[in-house]
Amino acid sequence: MKITKEMTDAIAKLHEAMKADYNRFMAGDDPIRNDMRNEYANSLGYKAGSKYIAIRTGGGAHSFIVNTDADKKFSYGDILKAAGYNAPARNFARGNVLDGSLECVRWTGAC
Repeated sequence: MKITKEMTDAIAKLHEAMKADYNRFMAGDDPIRNDMRNEYANSLGYKAGSKYIAIRTGGGAHSFIVNTDADKKFSYGDILKAAGYNAPARNFARGNVLDGSLECVRWTGAC
């Protein structure tokens, strides 16, 4: 399924929430911490698959977003924890990027 503008905007908000959480973790104003914050921010990305959008951080899997209306268990935009590099944990949703429920988003992954 193609990624819509609405989904692209929602992923940008997800990335902002991830960066904000990392900035809280990496508090302080020194050159090393500033470099680490910039490095983390620049490592964020995503890759669309047939059913999910994989949220990536520096080559690793952060989480997955459901990118289909045809899933029987999850809604379009649901955030799923990463079970591995290429697969989500399908036990329950950790939020939804489209309705802005990002409470369970951390810089390390979806809780």
